[in-house]
Amino acid sequence: MSRIGNSPIALPSGVDVTFSGADVAVKGSKGELSITLPGEITGSVDDGVVTLVRPDDSNENKAMHGLARTLVSNMVIGVSEGFEKKLEIVGVGYRATAKGKDALEMQLGFSHPVHIKAPAGIEFDVPQQTEIIVKGIDKQLVGQVAADIRKWRKPEPYKGKGIKYEGERIIRKAGKAAK
Repeated sequence: MSRIGNSPIALPSGVDVTFSGADVAVKGSKGELSITLPGEITGSVDDGVVTLVRPDDSNENKAMHGLARTLVSNMVIGVSEGFEKKLEIVGVGYRATAKGKDALEMQLGFSHPVHIKAPAGIEFDVPQQTEIIVKGIDKQLVGQVAADIRKWRKPEPYKGKGIKYEGERIIRKAGKAAK
């Protein structure tokens, strides 16, 4: 039995959830999101609480039950509070600058600057030259954009230079030992 799938989702004030067949639409103060529920999962809204149910106990429906509940919960959190990922830039001469709210320019040791344009629904914030904050209402998209930025210069294990997530621990290696 799925413990995650059976737990109800409490709706904060100002958030509306609409079910039409397998489609779910969530509207809130920050925006609007919609998905199609996986498998044969159905849902309903009663007194500000969203519940998702599966038709039977087949393995596929049990597997999709918790997934569907988590997806809807992330949509509710996204349209009410939003999501953000923080990235840190480590290295001499490595820096980032914001070009508006939807563009980023980074100096990462290449012979040219790296320009990144934000997809729809994503904003960049650069409080310091060595810190990037990716904000949005779609949790998956925020994580994917942060991973794409990190991919430009992953942290290396000898000096720790590169782009890393906030709080990420880089396992360091010893360099060459002198004679």
